[in-house]
Parts: sequence; C-alpha cells; structure tokens
Amino acid sequence: MKTSIRNRRSRRAAIAVALGSVLALTATACGDDGSGSAGDKGNEGSGKGEITFWDNNGGVRTDIWKQIIADFEKKNPDIKVNYVGIPAASAQSKYDTAIQGGGLPDVGGVGTAMLAEVAVQGALEPLDSRLAKSSLNGELSEKLLDSSRAAGGGKALYQIPTSSNNGVLWYRTDLFQKAGLEAPTTWSKFYAAADKLTNKGKNQFGFTIRGGEGSIAPALDAAYSQSGVTSFWNGDKTTVNDPKVVAALEKYVALYKKDTPSADVNNDFTKMVAQWDSGTIGMLSHNLGSYQDHLKALGADRFRGLPNPTLDDGKRVQISNPVDGMSVFKSSKNKAAAWKFVEFAVSHEENSKFNRSAGQIPANTEAAQDAWIQKAEPTKLAAEALNGSDTTIVQLPYYLPDWNTISKADNEPNFQKVLLGKMTAKAFLDTLADQLNKAQADWKQNH
Repeated sequence: MKTSIRNRRSRRAAIAVALGSVLALTATACGDDGSGSAGDKGNEGSGKGEITFWDNNGGVRTDIWKQIIADFEKKNPDIKVNYVGIPAASAQSKYDTAIQGGGLPDVGGVGTAMLAEVAVQGALEPLDSRLAKSSLNGELSEKLLDSSRAAGGGKALYQIPTSSNNGVLWYRTDLFQKAGLEAPTTWSKFYAAADKLTNKGKNQFGFTIRGGEGSIAPALDAAYSQSGVTSFWNGDKTTVNDPKVVAALEKYVALYKKDTPSADVNNDFTKMVAQWDSGTIGMLSHNLGSYQDHLKALGADRFRGLPNPTLDDGKRVQISNPVDGMSVFKSSKNKAAAWKFVEFAVSHEENSKFNRSAGQIPANTEAAQDAWIQKAEPTKLAAEALNGSDTTIVQLPYYLPDWNTISKADNEPNFQKVLLGKMTAKAFLDTLADQLNKAQADWKQNH
C-alpha cells in the first residue's frame, strides 16, 4: 500500500511539473492547425478554415464520425474537419503527451474518466457561456450535464455530453416464465428470483456476479441503489462505508456461490456475458453494450433488459456511469469553428445517428425520443430511468486523480477477498473510504 501511495504522489507531482512547464511555454504562431499545447491561450478565430478533431474511440467509432463530419462539411462548406482516430486505450496518454509537447487538436472526444486530468492541466476551454447562448441550451439531458460538470471538478463545464451507457439487468424471460416469476424490477424481486432459479445439481444459477476486472463499479451500483444513500460525499467524507451501504453490499456478495457460479470470482464482463448467453443463468448485470451479443446467442424472445432494480417504493438510485462527450481545447486558434462542430454533432439528428450506431443513450433529449430508441426496449428503458424524476444519480468522483487507481488496482483484489470470505464487506468499504477521503483532502488542498 505504501508503494501505491508513493506512486500516486509521484504521478500527481509529475502532472504538477508538467502543468507548470506548459504554462511557462510561449504561445507559438501555428495557424488553425490544432498544434497548440496547454499553455497556449488560442483565440476565437474566423469560424472558417480547418480544424482538427480527435476521436477518443478510433476504429470502433471511425465510420460514424466520418459520416457526421461529411454532414457537417456539407452544411458548413467553409470549414474542413481533419479526423484523427485514437484507440480508446491510448487516448489518455495521447492527450497528456500533446499537453506537454504541443499538437493538441481544436476539438476532441474526452470521456468523464479522463476529463479531470485533462482539465487540471489547463488544456480545456470552459463551455458554460457557449452552451448558454447555443441552440443546444435546454436540449441536453440535465443528468448527463451534471455528470459532465462533476467529473470536471464541479465548477466549470469542460465537456458537452454526447452519450451515456447505463447499467442494465438482463434476465431470461423463458426461465422466469417457467418458474412463475415476475420481472425483477425491484431488489426484493431480484433476490427472490436469484434464489428460485438456482439449482446447483443441474448447474443452473439465478445470477452471475462480477468478481474479476471492472468489479468495483457494479458492486457500488448495487450497494448504493439498495441502500437509498443518495450522495457519494457527506461534507468531505465519503458515504461509501455508511452502515446502509455496508449492509447492502453484504447482502449482495452473499449471493456468491449460493446463487452464482464459483467461477465468478475471476470473471470480467466478457466471461460473464459468454456464461450468461450459454443459457444456464437467470440474470446478468451489465450495460447496454452487450445487447447484440445476447440477441445473437438467445434471439429476441428469450431475454429482456431492464434498468437496475428500484427500491420497493419505486425510487431509483444509481451511480453515475461514464459519459462520453466533446471538449474544445483552449489552445485552438479557431474556437468558433470548433464550437460549431460540437453544436452540430450533438444536434438532434446527428446525436441520434451517433448513438444508434453506438447503442447508447443520446445526450440530446429529442434524440432520445426517436423511433429507433422506442423500438430498442433496453435503450428506451435505460434512457427513461436515467432522465426520470424518481431517479437520483450518485456522482462517482471521476475528478480525483487517484480514482482509477483506487477503484481498480487497489481494490479489485480486495473485492475478490470479500467474495471468498477472506475480508468483510465492512473492512473492504472502510479501506476504500480511507483512501477516498485522503484523495479528496489532497484534491481540495490543491484546487
């Protein structure tokens, strides 16, 4: 643990040094070619000419972005968009390198997981005033805007959201019907179904729990949504080890090996999805991204995807899911043209087109009402849950520089210990809380 803390402090120090260095750089005359660094103030530009756009999920989303760019250039013939596709796994390092050495784009895709780290280095343009004067004002999901603002540190808006994934409880309708079970819309119904659908002798289980890579977010989602605790912070202290959250997690992890396969302790989402699609498990908690896999394996009539369960009174609490979005870079020499591209990409028609391709929830609320969503029940229900008046979003602290390390490397092994009975849920959450409280204190001291 001491080594981990030293590494994180060294990382923060390196960011601070890098920030100081880029702020000391003298802005160079580089035209409208997106070649600035974080220290460059840039300017509004002519609103014409060339801009550079970095796609933070290049390859996967290249075709749809090229369609959107073609649409934009047709309506804006005096602006040319240079597309650069960057694989998602290397997007963060690509931005960090350009912040320090120059070569930032005018506009780029920046997800909430990396937003704070890019923003804290002085690389992003605040977008509040631009949005207030834009045709997009009032057209975007307030829940997603809240997540974007929170991920950037809670003050300025550094990202215009384009889309969100959402937690989905996938369940086998054929197995539920055969067992005479109601749809698992509440946590009470979920636990009843998990128990009734389990028959270990036949290798049949009611649920599959994520114990391998990526386990912390779904565990926290289950714990918070059952507990009714609606904020991640109480002052400067996290609520992650609130007694209600602890009790909820204890109930959730008690499913392991009782109503779930023992192999779940090591399973990431790929193995879980494959295991569920094999047909011997009743329920799977995953996001919208696995819909096509289920459709191919099971056909449309043997499964459904619902938003994660509510409390018995119908109230829904869920953690914030990663939000993808677009940011304008402060060093851009043509911010006017960059902003025009953002406005266009998140407009009704284009945002609908993008999210239909991605299988995600549109940030544009008009796009979220389009026919394709109404026909795609899991996406439709997820969008309604996300934007529903009875839904409370617990904002995870993506803005903390240590968040990814704490929620992955430091605590995924501990969660496995909880499943195996080698660590209590309380000890796990107390450890997590201690790390988060220290990270929050450090962040507040430096911001």
